[in-house]
Amino acid sequence: MTHRVPEGLPDRIRHYIDGEFVDSMGGETFDVLDPVSNETYVQAAAGQQADVDAAVAAARRAFREGPWPRMLPRERSRVLHRIADLVESRDAQLAELESFDSGLPITQALGQARRAAENFRFFADLIVAQSDDAFKVPGRQMNYVNRKPIGVAGLITPWNTPFMLESWKLGPALATGNTVVLKPAEFTPLSASLWAGIFEEAGLPKGVFNLVNGLGEEAGDALVKHPDVPLISFTGESRTGQIIFANAAPYLKGLSMELGGKSPAVVFADAELDVAIDACIFGVFSLNGERCTAGSRILVQREVYDEFVERYAAQATRVKVGHPSDPDTEVGALVHPEHYDKVMSYVELGKTEGRLVAGGGRPEGFPTGNYVAPTVFADVAPDARIFQEEIFGPVVAITPFDTEEEALALANDTKYGLAAYVWTNDLKRAHTFAQAVEAGMVWLNSNNVRDLRTPFGGVKASGLGHEGGYRSIDFYTDQQSVHITLGAPHNPTFGKQDPHEASDLDDPDPR
Repeated sequence: MTHRVPEGLPDRIRHYIDGEFVDSMGGETFDVLDPVSNETYVQAAAGQQADVDAAVAAARRAFREGPWPRMLPRERSRVLHRIADLVESRDAQLAELESFDSGLPITQALGQARRAAENFRFFADLIVAQSDDAFKVPGRQMNYVNRKPIGVAGLITPWNTPFMLESWKLGPALATGNTVVLKPAEFTPLSASLWAGIFEEAGLPKGVFNLVNGLGEEAGDALVKHPDVPLISFTGESRTGQIIFANAAPYLKGLSMELGGKSPAVVFADAELDVAIDACIFGVFSLNGERCTAGSRILVQREVYDEFVERYAAQATRVKVGHPSDPDTEVGALVHPEHYDKVMSYVELGKTEGRLVAGGGRPEGFPTGNYVAPTVFADVAPDARIFQEEIFGPVVAITPFDTEEEALALANDTKYGLAAYVWTNDLKRAHTFAQAVEAGMVWLNSNNVRDLRTPFGGVKASGLGHEGGYRSIDFYTDQQSVHITLGAPHNPTFGKQDPHEASDLDDPDPR
């Protein structure tokens, strides 16, 4: 299929500050590549400290002086529903631009665009339905919780499924009455530039949403260190999360960080093998393998190990690699040549650490572009780097185990703890294993189907805090306790006068 360039590409990508598209104050730019040709298709404004300062000042002004934080929840909800409607109505265009910019297969990009609309709709409903706690001591005291938006939220988003993950942060941040400065990933700034028009059309007040493009070391760093940004929500690599944690510490900012993963998929001998194989194929090769919750370590019980490996490898070779815009494509092009080189270095390393049973290089017919054939390594030892380190591409390691205890030890034997997948028909084992595995989210006989009301987040090196449902409301609001005395005040009195001691004021007139 020939390389298809979508219509409507901008001639340049600019910042959006205080309701206006603007260039960087110093004129700085960076190149944006498309992952099929690896050629520059547009230049984007590269935000610096001054640009971030301007965006934060606009957001702070909108928070202090504008109507958004003072609107009734229902009024904000109406705006968010209009945003969802607009995203849904433009899902085909959004998917085309996202696929072109990121290399995601078009059908999967379309699903992500629709999920973005659902994120806004979910928080539009939640903010109206939300109830807060009240506690009563009958006849003595009433206590209630008053939620207040915090201020300017700094949102730093990754390059995998960028538009959807931006919505995942923008939805609750705006629903709760905050204003925002968004810093999208420099590899994929295209779809983020569409938010401004959507928000304007939906009626979001000026200054509530601001966008600064740029490198993490420049624009992202300036946002994290800005004293007028009390909240940072970040999704990205664990190492970058450590840097953000350190840089935010002097300001005691609120932090929510969803970081890397090396999630296990544990397949017991009593599992329904057909279903488990399908799920484990999808779980690591969907979204080009560029997903934090990918089940990239498959642990299989010895009794079914050989059959699983043979069938899994055969199915992996049938996964269709193709041009991102082809509706039949299941794995497209990786996002950027730098990332392609990283993934391919792990593929070469894997050839020394495991038995290659599928893939292992470029797919046939794709001499250029960031294409990697779905790659499967079997018999991988737990101390292998491809077992321990996040690859973030269509590469999977399969390892055998004998007992449930060994499976649990293997599952927990990494620094990460984002997700885990367990395949078994033993109900007791499933729930016991789920409680013992070190992961923020566990799917039992299921593949990453998530209820938006549930917490999303990881443990260990996979993150700090949780978002999703009421956890997002918690993160983006201050919870103020208000206490009211209903009966006589319970006031211990210090320095009380002894009633038996007369004061000068009590003495009779001596005249």
